[in-house]
Amino acid sequence: MSLQEKLTEEMKAAMKAKDTVRLSTIRMLRGQLKNRQIEKGEELTPEEEIAVLQNAAKKRKEAIAAYEKSGRDDLLEKEQQELAIISEFLPKQLSESEIEEVVTRVIADVGATSMKEMGQVMKGAMAELKGRADGKLVQEIVRRKLS
Repeated sequence: MSLQEKLTEEMKAAMKAKDTVRLSTIRMLRGQLKNRQIEKGEELTPEEEIAVLQNAAKKRKEAIAAYEKSGRDDLLEKEQQELAIISEFLPKQLSESEIEEVVTRVIADVGATSMKEMGQVMKGAMAELKGRADGKLVQEIVRRKLS
């Protein structure tokens, strides 16, 4: 079942359950996927679909941080609910130790010994971890390993 089909099924379930937050979030995701598909002019690959969802999740995380800073608890709760719903459709994120294993292997493959090779390590690590790890966390681990 493709992501689009899964979202459609979940949207129907949310309508039946009268879950307005879930329904509006899923509709928003379907709209973003459709817009991206129109921009591209052809069907999206599964990787491109995941990228759209990751972008939506990233926006929610940024909004959550902003609302926490400004003390807007009413908006904060809505963003947290939306992030939880979006996360259901994203691939399972790797743990920090799993990311460290990949980074260690990439460092060995590249032969990196200092921060000068950070770009090469990040390129290799993100290619392998794409969609399964937060870029900031990967960067933090790479910095720690190379310094």
